[in-house]
Amino acid sequence: MTPLLRRVLTAALLLAVFVPAVLWAPAWLWAILMAGVVVMAAWEWAHLSHFPPLAARAYAAVLGLCAVALPHVLSVDWPIFQTGLILLAVAFWLLVAPLWLLGRWHAPQVLVRAAVGVVLLLPTWAALLYLHARGPAVLLGVMAIVWIADTAAYFAGRHFGRHKLAPAISPGKTWEGVAGALVALALYAGVIGLLAGMPLLSLLIMVAGLLYVSVLGDLFESWIKRVSGMKDSGDVLPGHGGVLDRIDALTSTLPIATGILMWLERTV
Repeated sequence: MTPLLRRVLTAALLLAVFVPAVLWAPAWLWAILMAGVVVMAAWEWAHLSHFPPLAARAYAAVLGLCAVALPHVLSVDWPIFQTGLILLAVAFWLLVAPLWLLGRWHAPQVLVRAAVGVVLLLPTWAALLYLHARGPAVLLGVMAIVWIADTAAYFAGRHFGRHKLAPAISPGKTWEGVAGALVALALYAGVIGLLAGMPLLSLLIMVAGLLYVSVLGDLFESWIKRVSGMKDSGDVLPGHGGVLDRIDALTSTLPIATGILMWLERTV
């Protein structure tokens, strides 16, 4: 089986499980499923950060417990906390992550890596709950931005890639791949604009911004893997590596998209 076929089959299987969950899972089951994703991703992050085995297990367990318990423990205060997590992620991705990549920071300290893992994973989980509560179409519509961008960038880069985007971080990514993703997302925005009756210019600006943070999330995990001396975050997904390898762009895009939606809901 070729690597491309393995990648496609794994993606098809993931979609066959994920899409029905988005469409039909009740809120409590969705929360449990997403807590499971947090546990697996936290374990991989701890592994990338070279936590000792016991500390890695404890870290994954604590983040998973937070994902299960926080909405119930906080109760009426949960929406405020959820908003705080989203704002934390917005600040990280728009301010800290670009400086991190420009400065080629290694940040090997356990406490720093543990804190960054929290900032990566808990806001992503909070965004998944928020968007799911707004309806399957909203969640799938946002996630489709990442899926379309990733697929278009892969094929455009493979066929036309000549100019490296960030060779010191991720040698396989090219400017041509980014251009292919932008064209694909412009078409996607046009379709959404026609179907939903939304202003095309606003949609184009939004998807372009989300493409930027999507690439940023991808590059950030690539840099962490590079300084950790690892090719993949794990091996549970044939052709894709680990869970973090599959959700790297989502960790940046989902919280930013949720922040935009929160702002729109309060101003429109």
